[in-house]
Amino acid sequence: MDGNGRWARARGWPRTEGHLEGLSAAKRVTAAAAELGIRWLTLYTFSTENWRRAEQEVSYLMFLIRSHLHNEFDFYRTNHIRILHAGDLEGLPPEVVREIRSAMADTSGFDGLTVILALNYGGRDEIVRAVRRAAAAGEAAAITEERLRAHLDLPMVPDPDLIIRTGAERRQSNFLLWQSAYAEWHFSTKLWPDWDRADLAAALEDYAHRSRRFGGEEGGRA
Repeated sequence: MDGNGRWARARGWPRTEGHLEGLSAAKRVTAAAAELGIRWLTLYTFSTENWRRAEQEVSYLMFLIRSHLHNEFDFYRTNHIRILHAGDLEGLPPEVVREIRSAMADTSGFDGLTVILALNYGGRDEIVRAVRRAAAAGEAAAITEERLRAHLDLPMVPDPDLIIRTGAERRQSNFLLWQSAYAEWHFSTKLWPDWDRADLAAALEDYAHRSRRFGGEEGGRA
């Protein structure tokens, strides 16, 4: 979800305003995804590299995340949204961890869209933590793809079919490195705070015309 800072700067506003508008966009797109019948949606909310940003901005982002999780239960209930988390909880402020765990517990019975909040998440960090878990379980000497996957943050979540990158950026930025091996990509020049249902629908329409072969022959399953 890229472009919050540039969106604010173009208007002469502080970056915090861009993050606030980015949150509104996330809510719009999540509601649209639920309406369109999407079952899994991962939002790259805060990366392991984002700690390098200015302390004031990081503090505001943590506040925004915490307050959003606390205040949006009616939104989750209306749209039957279940919340999951990917990333390293140990590196987050205790009050944010409490809200994440509360949101996951409160929405565990909802059977619509599952939203995964990638928060303090990095693809490399997830793989390293998975290897450590495998080693702690005594599996490191006989590791396989299946065994390593079982130690990822959310092994029950299917690999992404489509990854959307906004804001005219064309890099992976340490996102779902293991899971994205055969994901399709959609790049948008539009900054994230301006995104809405029409943009998501256009990305899905683009995806619908892809031929997904997973290394196989032409005419493989779409």
